Amino acid sequence: MAAERLAAVPALYEAFGYRCRIYPGCSQRDGYLAGPDTQRLADLHAALADPEVAALHAIRGGYGCMRILDGIDTALLRARPKLLIGYSDLTALQARWAHEGLPTLHAPMAASDMLLPGRPPSNDSDRDALFTLLQGGLRAGEVLAPELAPSPLHVGGRAAGRLVGGNLSLVAALLGTPWAWDARGALLFLEDVSEDLYRVDRLLTQLRLAGVLDAAAGIVLGSFTEAESPAALLQSLLQPLCEGQGKPLLAGWPAGHGTPNRPLPLGLHAVLDADAGTLTLTQTLLHGPALSAALPVQAAK
Repeated sequence: MAAERLAAVPALYEAFGYRCRIYPGCSQRDGYLAGPDTQRLADLHAALADPEVAALHAIRGGYGCMRILDGIDTALLRARPKLLIGYSDLTALQARWAHEGLPTLHAPMAASDMLLPGRPPSNDSDRDALFTLLQGGLRAGEVLAPELAPSPLHVGGRAAGRLVGGNLSLVAALLGTPWAWDARGALLFLEDVSEDLYRVDRLLTQLRLAGVLDAAAGIVLGSFTEAESPAALLQSLLQPLCEGQGKPLLAGWPAGHGTPNRPLPLGLHAVLDADAGTLTLTQTLLHGPALSAALPVQAAK
């Protein structure tokens, strides 16, 4: 991470009334990683143990979260649950949180989104939406209803379940590990970036063969930002499956590596209405100390 952009992060939070702590691994580099695994894991544990830290917000994505999954102190995570915020590579950590019954936010990251030089105005709208959510929380009955552009990739209907998923590549990579997302009866959210069509095909086929797509009660697709649009591929792979099983499919949800990238709660239960283009929360997410009271820690099945 560029030192000048990292140095600008505290002012970003202060503008919204928050203080932040930047941990040592954020300014380190170990090959293609932001510091060695031991440092990044130590940072994570330090943030969890700190009573003044209410949420963990990723600076940027990349790769490396999977490498520390088996080193996370489960007792500490359960005893000191903190809201985890980010997307992309954070999908791995978000799955780990979900395994313990804890919610997370698929949402823009501090430096790579909110402080990106030359960022479009929509990035500022995404930033404002995130901090509005953090300041006010989400409550059962709240309807998430973004303005969706009409899409041929659509199967109508309603389904209820826990919101799970994130970056398609990481969702697939977690299969076969103890922390794979549990898609049984869930609303599966997927997005990705910079993947060739054959790779998107391979990843979705892997999910199908592993039973993930069959297990989900409904599917929500965020942005798939590739050089060549995968819309026709997604339609050919997902629409027949959803039509044959009578499960709703909604595309174009404004979350992912593109813009807009609105915050989406993962790990909360919701109702998907594909015809109305909405997600209605059936659980409450309160920020800060109230988080553990709103969603008691419980191991996922």
